[in-house]
Amino acid sequence: MDFYNIFVFVIASLLGFELINKVPPTLHTPLMSGSNAISGITVVGAMICARSGEGFLAQAIAFLAIVFATINVVGGYLVTDRMLASFKKKGK
Repeated sequence: MDFYNIFVFVIASLLGFELINKVPPTLHTPLMSGSNAISGITVVGAMICARSGEGFLAQAIAFLAIVFATINVVGGYLVTDRMLASFKKKGK
């Protein structure tokens, strides 16, 4: 079972890296606000894996997934909030 978890982690990491590199820089901010829901699902899935994972390696990878997905969610909300604040009128 540990091999399967490592395989999924490696494939997901490579796929995510390739997808992000293919997105033009002008689209990163709008896509980040939409990807927060996906990262939220990733956090929940990683928590389930951490709870049911057998062995230290599976739990360590699940913990890293929780940390990185949480950073992505928080960063995405901060960037989205900053982007939306730039559209507010100066008087308000």
